Amino acid sequence: MHGPIAKGGKAIYGAPLGILMLEAKFPRIPGDMGNATTWPFPVLYRVVRGASPERVVLDGATGLLDAFLEAASDLVAQGAEAITTNCGFLAIFQRELAAHVRVPVATSALLQYTWIKSTLPPGQRVGIITVSKSSLTPRHLEAANIPPDTPIVGTETGQEFFRVLIKAEQQDMNIRLAAQDILAAGRELVSMEPDIGAILLECTNMPPYAFALRETLGLPVYDIYSLITWLHAGLRPRQFGPPADWATCLGG
Repeated sequence: MHGPIAKGGKAIYGAPLGILMLEAKFPRIPGDMGNATTWPFPVLYRVVRGASPERVVLDGATGLLDAFLEAASDLVAQGAEAITTNCGFLAIFQRELAAHVRVPVATSALLQYTWIKSTLPPGQRVGIITVSKSSLTPRHLEAANIPPDTPIVGTETGQEFFRVLIKAEQQDMNIRLAAQDILAAGRELVSMEPDIGAILLECTNMPPYAFALRETLGLPVYDIYSLITWLHAGLRPRQFGPPADWATCLGG
């Protein structure tokens, strides 16, 4: 009796998205990319040993490309059909990772800049909030096709967010203070550039604060969550039921 054929070739099934993680121990609250409950679908994780936030952000990920290429290959071998990373600064590895693994790769929330800009009325700009403005170099911007004069504000002068995530001074984080750092950066951004029409969050640890930022500024906010849910939608398009799926089953 003939029936459906299940295809093999992978080690893990049902989790088409692979996430390359930095090696860190700060808390990852819901909404953070490294908290598995953030995602409405299963994901695969792989920690890249030696890739600390300080090394990736402050030191430009020097000497880490091979480690990321190897880790990405491992995720694809396990079953990942697309790869992302949990640091927006890894946009500098976008081309190399995609060429190496030969599957879709979205290294950074910054990759959304071009299409966010295309949605805005003439004269409005996209503003970026990053964990470290001083570390977001022209090389990072060029990798994501972002103009060098784009308005950018960092969290280096805040009380909590930068200190815990990048400097790794402690493992515990005061969520209220971290939120205040993000909101303060947002207010600074729109005060210095009144033509801001949308906010783009570089840091993958910022999505937990996106709702509060949207409520405070009254502007659209985009981040790694918006990018990856879009990416996943292509990997697993929604099934809407008959008649479309019946056409497939019947060979139409």
